[in-house]
Amino acid sequence: MSTVSNTDPSALPGRAASTASSAVPSAAPHTGPTPTPQGQPKPHDPSKPYYGTGRRKEAMARVFLKAGTGKFSVNRRPIEEYFSNIAWRIIASEPLKFTELEGQMDVLCTVKGGGVAGQADSVRMGLSRALSRFNPELRPRLRKSGFLTRDSRMKERKKYGQKGARKRFQFSKR
Repeated sequence: MSTVSNTDPSALPGRAASTASSAVPSAAPHTGPTPTPQGQPKPHDPSKPYYGTGRRKEAMARVFLKAGTGKFSVNRRPIEEYFSNIAWRIIASEPLKFTELEGQMDVLCTVKGGGVAGQADSVRMGLSRALSRFNPELRPRLRKSGFLTRDSRMKERKKYGQKGARKRFQFSKR
């Protein structure tokens, strides 16, 4: 049997942390940035653009939005040049028209994957997300009109023993 005698209580493993923390004053002044109230969005730095990611089918778009003159570029090309079909241009820029911010914001998109129609839809979703970050009051209107809803339809996979996802090989009776 061993007994503990004449030992310093601060030398014990469990005691060292408790005695050290009691030496620190509890009313230390707060020197860091003031915290924002919970549930409140942080104030945005105007030098940085607002960002939104959009996806549709296999296409993915990264959309950067900032106050400006209304320039809209997709993969460093003007929207008129990238989306040659007018329907694709209308789809991609629809959130700006809906929120009445066309001509007031500069939009820079990088899009990859999928086809042009899927890319236009992904730009639309990314732009909507960036607008909702730019002005949180627009979010309910954008949500109600379906701009913030992800279209989850994807290409169905090919099944083994078949020609495609649904199509079968030609049936031979004999």
